[in-house]
Amino acid sequence: MIANAYTHFLTNSTPSNWFMNTIAFWTLVLLGSMCIGGFFMMRKFLKVLPKADGKSKLDWQNYWVETSRHLWTDEAKAFLDQLVEPVPGPFRDIAKHSIAAEIGKLAVEDCATEVSRDHCIKGYIIATPKRDNKFLVKFLEKNKIDYTPYRHLMK
Repeated sequence: MIANAYTHFLTNSTPSNWFMNTIAFWTLVLLGSMCIGGFFMMRKFLKVLPKADGKSKLDWQNYWVETSRHLWTDEAKAFLDQLVEPVPGPFRDIAKHSIAAEIGKLAVEDCATEVSRDHCIKGYIIATPKRDNKFLVKFLEKNKIDYTPYRHLMK
């Protein structure tokens, strides 16, 4: 009886339904993962491409962070950490770097002696994508941070 079932299993030329469904499921999972990864890789690639001035967006971010490094106080760094708190962990360092670059740019262009709270709020608003303004406002109001002088930047 067992030998007969085993022989039937070996001689059957069509795979079982559960096996084919498993293969189809994992094919879709892998294809979806590759599409999502490709999307993020393409975004990163576009940031690295040089602009008309010969520097990429990442080059400019690095420039402003390095140029303004001496202007950052411990209080400003702590406030920046508070501002990037709602960003998911895997993306927090990247967001912090791009926001710090914008804040540094504002401080250097204002010829400030140090990065102020106002520079942080303004740079945070400018660096945040427009599609995230709803979350930005919610976060600022939740933490009782006055952003009214910079409301015009969110339009």
